[in-house]
Formats: sequence, C-alpha cells, structure tokens
Amino acid sequence: MYREIAAGGLRIAYLDHGDPQATPVVLMHGFPYDIHAYDDIAPQLVASGYRVLVPFLRGFGPTRFLSAQTLRSGQQAALGSDLLAFMDALSLPRAVLAGYDWGGRAACVVAALWPERVIGLVSATGYNIQDIAAAAEPLSAQMEHRLWYQYYFHGDRGRAGLERDRAGFCKLLWKLWSPSWPFDEASYLRSAQSFDNPDFVEVTIHSYRHRFGLVPGDEALQAIEAQLATQPIIRVPTIVLHGRDDGVAPLEGSVGHQRFFSGPYQRLEIDKAGHNLPQEAPVAFAEAIMALGRG
Repeated sequence: MYREIAAGGLRIAYLDHGDPQATPVVLMHGFPYDIHAYDDIAPQLVASGYRVLVPFLRGFGPTRFLSAQTLRSGQQAALGSDLLAFMDALSLPRAVLAGYDWGGRAACVVAALWPERVIGLVSATGYNIQDIAAAAEPLSAQMEHRLWYQYYFHGDRGRAGLERDRAGFCKLLWKLWSPSWPFDEASYLRSAQSFDNPDFVEVTIHSYRHRFGLVPGDEALQAIEAQLATQPIIRVPTIVLHGRDDGVAPLEGSVGHQRFFSGPYQRLEIDKAGHNLPQEAPVAFAEAIMALGRG
C-alpha cells in the first residue's frame, strides 16, 4: 500500500506491505534507481511473514522537503538521518535494514551509530560509510575511470548535463554499472519517473560534491558527520553482497571490509549481477534478509 509520512524534514513516500505486527524490514534503494528495485523482493518477504517498508529517498519520486529553506543535501549523514526519522515516525523500535548504493549507505550509517535499532544489515558492496578525509587521495587509474560521473558532477557542466537529460544520463549509468543485466525499456521507465522530483538534481549534485569535501554539509548534521569521519565499526549481524559484474564497485573493493564489522559477518559474491543487486538477483537478496530476520 502506498503511504506518506512526515519524518524529520521530509514527507517521505513509501510502500507498506504485510502484517503491521510482523518483523519489519526496511528496503533502501540507491542512485539512480528507486523503489521498483524491490518489486520482486517484497512479495517474497511478505510471504515469509515480514512487514516490508520501501521508502523513496530524498530527491526521488513523491518524497518532498517540508521547508523551502532546508539545504537539499545528499550527504551521508542526511541519508542516515532520514532513515532513522522514518523508523521513528513509524514507531519501529528495531528493523532489518537492507540497501545498496545510497540506500546501503543510509543503512550502514544507522547500523553504525544506532545499532540498538537494527536487527541485522544487508549491505551491497560492503561498508558504505564514506571516508571524506581520504577522498582527495587518487585511486588506481582503473577506479578513477569508473568514477568519471562523480567528477563530472563537480562542475557546472555536469549539473547542467544532468538537469537537461536526467533519463538519458541515468540510463547510461544503469548500462555501465550492470553490464550483464538485460533490463528492458519498461523497467527503466518505471524507475526513471522518480528522477523528475524537483530536488533530484540538487540533492545529487550536493551528494557528489560533499563526499569530496568540495561543498559544506547541512550544519544540523555536523555532529553525525563527525561521528562518521571516525569510520565507526558496525556491530550488528551483517551480510555483505557483491555482484561479480558490478561496473562501478569492483569485487576487490569489499574484500577487506570485514575489519569494519565486529558482529556476525558473511560476504557473498553473486554471479551474473551488477550494481543493482535487488533487481538483478532478487532471490539472493531476499534470502540474505530472511537469514538475518531468523537470527
């Protein structure tokens, strides 16, 4: 069922499936995707006895800021705070959190800073909390090549390019990041509608500039960013999933991430899957969630 709720500085649009009294699972989508990434996962979880909540992130779909004065921030502290505020608004004391890309970052932030609210964590590509202090250090040429879009967004040309052709630009990223996924036009267009959100460009540009220390963040979130700068350990049960064909986050990126986790931890590599793991490998993604939900 489609719903909206005031949470923090947002009116968050979300889907709510299953028994309200069942163990809750919050599924967080990434950039540039939306809640349709979980279309094949939600029914599996509901059939297994879970309540499934799938929110649109800030800047996506019908989710809106409550105030015109709020900074359209895409920083990691904002994403994590939004998720926590969403759980608070729904009176969820604890939930299984699962996500990828921006959504995986939000889930990691909550798991790291508010572990008492998290039953378990499924995180695609591993530990997704950014080390902004180290962002200025160059990576290998191969990895720098993968991040071309981030550097593009650092200038006015990139902002204008995204504004003028949101659908075309994001479709290119889908192809590059999931080279073995034969998604069809209808599947893409279902999600591309979410990029028409009036704050999509502003939130996106701020995200990719803030993570490199190029723009200031929201002053109200400074305390959270300071905690994240310490690269906090995640102490909840965690399953990391990584697609073998991920075109932006190569497998070796998450190989050593176990050092960021102190609870029960498992890392699984998924064959014939790229960056959009829930949509490309829904069975494996759902099974990881259910394994954590069963304890």
